[in-house]
Amino acid sequence: MTAENTVTHGEATATDAPTHGVELSEAAASKAKALLEQEGRDDMFLRIAVQPGGCAGLRYQLFFDERTLDGDVFRDFGGLRVVVDRMSAPYLQGAVIDFVDSIEKQGFTIDNPNATGSCACGDSFN
Repeated sequence: MTAENTVTHGEATATDAPTHGVELSEAAASKAKALLEQEGRDDMFLRIAVQPGGCAGLRYQLFFDERTLDGDVFRDFGGLRVVVDRMSAPYLQGAVIDFVDSIEKQGFTIDNPNATGSCACGDSFN
């Protein structure tokens, strides 16, 4: 049996649920929240997953989801819930997700210290 982390907040004590190691920049959290608000959905969260595919072997998936899977781990970023499934969590440990909006590029970017290589187009990694 493993010990759970307990945090004391003033007079109340809460038990921390398991979380993932993905970090979300303020720009990425703001953009994701704006997209959810635009859709009028406050019941969804941002899911980040790693799936087989692409020319380098693994591909990221970012999408809004309302379902939960056994083993999902959650974190909150300023009111945006971000979930990672248990199979993807090790591949995403320490990854930083940002949102870039420049003349050259617009979209979410992922800086993943676990990726040892990627394809030329940057769509997949290994």
